Amino acid sequence: MPGLLLGDEAPNFEADTTQGRIRFHDFLGDSWGILFSHPRDFTPVCTTELGRAARLAAEFSKRNVKMIALSIDSVPDHLAWSKDINAYNGEQPEETLPFPIIADKNRELAVKLGMLDPDERDKDGMPLTARVVFVFGPDKKLKLSILYPATTGRNFDEILRVVDSLQLTAYKKVATPVDWKPGDSVMVVPTLADEEAKKLFPKGVFTKDLPSGKKYLRYTPQPE
Repeated sequence: MPGLLLGDEAPNFEADTTQGRIRFHDFLGDSWGILFSHPRDFTPVCTTELGRAARLAAEFSKRNVKMIALSIDSVPDHLAWSKDINAYNGEQPEETLPFPIIADKNRELAVKLGMLDPDERDKDGMPLTARVVFVFGPDKKLKLSILYPATTGRNFDEILRVVDSLQLTAYKKVATPVDWKPGDSVMVVPTLADEEAKKLFPKGVFTKDLPSGKKYLRYTPQPE
């Protein structure tokens, strides 16, 4: 079954993009990376998504995250589409976006990465690319996968929130609870003994009492 599972290493594919030919691992370097796919160019939902992604590019950059998009059309189409995206954002209709767009005209990469939406097809009956979000760590391994159908636009604020959680939990022995936002309290991972937790989290560990008597809901202020 084509596609990527959590923990899989990203394939080191080569591709033509709006910023030249890339080899994916070289493109990522030592950064985190987000790869988001689109059904095709000059479509309404995709235009709003890429416009939002462009507006948030500085936020992803602050988090050491490199962004790259994929759509099934050609580089010339991507460049022309970029003018529309910039115009949608109320900016000059230039061909340049803050991130490259991969050309996948033959859908080879979309098939390899498991990105096709079987229920949405183009005028020729070919399946469209689904709205996939892949987040890769500096080790090139897949840390997060979110799959939307072609008809549903993504929430890039949520993607930023998830990146914050991934980066925090990658380096600290914590997990983020439901609806967590940066600055909120986090949860101590179950595998960490109470005594070790007290040493690691000098701001304190707070346990919520439950009818079971089990002390598994352990909170601590977000560590630096």
